Amino acid sequence: MLNKSIQEALNKQVKMEAQSSQAYLAMASWAEIQPGLEGVSNFFYQQSDEERMHMLKLVKYINERGGHAVVPALEQPIISFVSIKILFEEYLHHELAVSNSINELVHTALSEKDYATHSFLQWYVTEQIEEEKVARTLNDKLELIGDDRSGLYLFDRDIMNFRSEEKSPQ
Repeated sequence: MLNKSIQEALNKQVKMEAQSSQAYLAMASWAEIQPGLEGVSNFFYQQSDEERMHMLKLVKYINERGGHAVVPALEQPIISFVSIKILFEEYLHHELAVSNSINELVHTALSEKDYATHSFLQWYVTEQIEEEKVARTLNDKLELIGDDRSGLYLFDRDIMNFRSEEKSPQ
């Protein structure tokens, strides 16, 4: 059975994951209307779906442990970006915020001596290491590309393959 503070902290993370899904959906939509960013758009649609699955995993865990998962109201995400570089900087910033939130949740679980929740959260810790790596690497690639349009073309073309390579076990 979840205690009240753990339930509240987990529900806070449900909101964070839902906001991530919405933010990435907005990024995908923005990229989709930009000329030549079909790969980037598809990447963020996939990211949005993945974050929704992270949220659902938390919802099911809360309910299975005798708590009550609350479907949160969400703030409007950023819907327009000055450039693809800014878009990916926001992506990295968002992933770092999610990592911080997960770390706080792990700390709460340990403080409350809820070792089942601590164990459950280890999947999220590992997932965030991977997510931060992908976001940093893509930002580094865009930094290397600079204003090179042919580089941006290759970046867009290769982003979906990059995602599956980075997420697969070594």
